[in-house]
Amino acid sequence: MKVLITGINGFIGSNLVAHLRERSDIEVLGFARGDDPALLQARVAEVDCIFHLAGVNRPQDPAEFKSGNSDLTQQLCDALGACGRKIPLIYTSSIQADRDNPYGQSKLAAEKSLDDLAERHGCPVYIFRLPNVFGKWARPNYNSAVATFCHNIAHDLPIQIHDESAALTLVYVDDVVRHFLAIMEGQVAVPGKVDVEPVYTSTVGAVAEQIRAFRSSRATLITEPVGTGLVRALYSTYLSYLPAASFTYEVPKYGDPRGVFVEMLKTPDAGQFSYFTAHPGVTRGGHYHHSKTEKFLVIKGKASFRFRQIVSGEFYELETTGETPTIVETVPGWTHDITNIGDDEMIVMLWANEIFDREHPDTYALPLCP
Repeated sequence: MKVLITGINGFIGSNLVAHLRERSDIEVLGFARGDDPALLQARVAEVDCIFHLAGVNRPQDPAEFKSGNSDLTQQLCDALGACGRKIPLIYTSSIQADRDNPYGQSKLAAEKSLDDLAERHGCPVYIFRLPNVFGKWARPNYNSAVATFCHNIAHDLPIQIHDESAALTLVYVDDVVRHFLAIMEGQVAVPGKVDVEPVYTSTVGAVAEQIRAFRSSRATLITEPVGTGLVRALYSTYLSYLPAASFTYEVPKYGDPRGVFVEMLKTPDAGQFSYFTAHPGVTRGGHYHHSKTEKFLVIKGKASFRFRQIVSGEFYELETTGETPTIVETVPGWTHDITNIGDDEMIVMLWANEIFDREHPDTYALPLCP
């Protein structure tokens, strides 16, 4: 399949191209800003699907709204009509098409040209009236407030907010592209207006505060809930604006004659991750917990784990090695320790179900008798 992307070098176009180039069955043709519209007819004639993403939304001259939105769309429609083929076309319009401003008027005029194309020539036309789209590669101070906030906060620059309570309606660029690909693959049978889901609603102040929290998490080691929804999408977007020199950061390391202990990541509601080392013959632990639980994973070396029930005195011992990944879980009410019984340094990953609280550690020393 061959596809044509107008606005191929723009924010959404760049993300779409990245997805399409992962496939061996797609050839991408492009039309970028500055290209001669006369080229459209030849390119339209050889493709099987068109993504019309080109547009103008922040021109220096308001007349560019018409030339870059409605006029270019009409030229594309003329090229499609001339080729005589019913090529599916996906168009990125805007929620402002219903508003009485130069930008909205130009997008609405483009939609009308496409509706006419569909009626006269039978081309399947899919129109996306998009709200604020955010994601990697959006231009700060141009595409969206999210892009500006992410860029500035990632580069330790100030941000300006005129109204923190101002509403934001957002869609994530990967979700937009997912809908595009579904149409290209024939999974959307009925042309017309298409809505992108999910749509996120927030405020300017809340989004800015969330992005600031991402930056702060490197110092506190406490991650935001970045696994789902808007926070996941914002976190991915924020990271994409980090300069390469900021791809790494140091975490605390605590050392003593036994080895080192390093905290990696903490979560508000699912504990923390760490690792520690132990030299040959060294024993760590010798304590119990009332409620806290832990999971140990030896990733290098050989370990002996010992447990004793603090009331009954029941004893249990086991060995694990880095060669056979095995989780060892501590149990409340059992004192426990771990000894490096190998000849080399031992490295152990550790997860605890709660962040360590120095005021209330729930950790009570009780050595295991031999």
